[in-house]
Amino acid sequence: MAQDIVLKENKKSMVFLKPITTIFKGKLSKEKWLLSAKKTGITLASVLLFLILWHFGSQALYNKEANYKINKTLKEQGAAAAEAERACIYSGENNCQPNTLPSPLQVWQSLQLLIADHYVIKADKKAFEEKMFATNEALAAKGKKKITYTGRPSFIDIVLTSIKTVFAGFLLALLIAVPIGIVIGLSPFLKSAFNWFIQIFKPVSPVVWYLLVFMIVKTLYIGNSSDNSFVISFISVGLCAMWATLVNTAMGVASVDKDYINVAKVLKLGTFQKIFKIILPSSLPLIFTGLRITLSVAWMVLIAIELLAQSPGLGLFVWEEFQNGANDSNSKIIVAMFVIGIIGFLLDRIMLSVQQMVSFNKNEAI
Repeated sequence: MAQDIVLKENKKSMVFLKPITTIFKGKLSKEKWLLSAKKTGITLASVLLFLILWHFGSQALYNKEANYKINKTLKEQGAAAAEAERACIYSGENNCQPNTLPSPLQVWQSLQLLIADHYVIKADKKAFEEKMFATNEALAAKGKKKITYTGRPSFIDIVLTSIKTVFAGFLLALLIAVPIGIVIGLSPFLKSAFNWFIQIFKPVSPVVWYLLVFMIVKTLYIGNSSDNSFVISFISVGLCAMWATLVNTAMGVASVDKDYINVAKVLKLGTFQKIFKIILPSSLPLIFTGLRITLSVAWMVLIAIELLAQSPGLGLFVWEEFQNGANDSNSKIIVAMFVIGIIGFLLDRIMLSVQQMVSFNKNEAI
């Protein structure tokens, strides 16, 4: 009986597949196609408006800084020097360009350069591995460590490192928060006992979590010469982002319909059977809501934590470009900003899709 109840609810939760099946069956009405086309058109128009405003905004800032540099040179060095400064600026030479907000075209060019640079580094790495193949085989036969490529990572390698770190942190948050949330949700006494702990540590800054994890990991790995930045980063991300999952899991478990619990008692289900057959299926929508928030928070705090941990991810990339101050550094920072935003959006959509599979509320989310 308990299993029938859960299966019935799960069938309800698969309603989200209905629009997809209607598309394949050709039953999507003309009005819906027009509405979809209208939404797409509005989105494209808003993107175009954004790019236009960005272009003219960056041009205005460029002119403002250029005029300031020319006027400053005029006051300090005279008309001839000011005219030379003006000629240098508008000639496009890198050494005298205003360091301000880049235009959309400059950002696009930087993206192309970063992608091209990736293939150059990839070829260098492959050539190094081929060159060192025989040497590494000999070292491996002697039980020694292989010689690895230590050149700078490409932008795509940096992005992949950040994704790997955030998923490791997310998995850690899931493994900690869901079991603790289930235990707290099952017992009002434990909920009261641990409430102070949750309320105190939930709002702690990612910087503080990083420092705490650094203290512990540094001691645990003392005397070890290996790089611990990845370990420190993903643990810090997981501890900082797990609280939404913990709270939502506890709320979901505590709010399970009492009729389901009574059914479990009638069937004389054991504790683990009751958890996995009754409580978890009923509380999955709230748990996945917490996981969705946790993943978003993990991605946001990752940038700051990578910067502090000197982990070779997007956070460190942005900081190094800011410190570099090269003519294309600002463009690369904007590229990283868009990549961070797009990946964050995609991660959120993935979790939303999973959440809709197990949710009984199909209200459209943004």
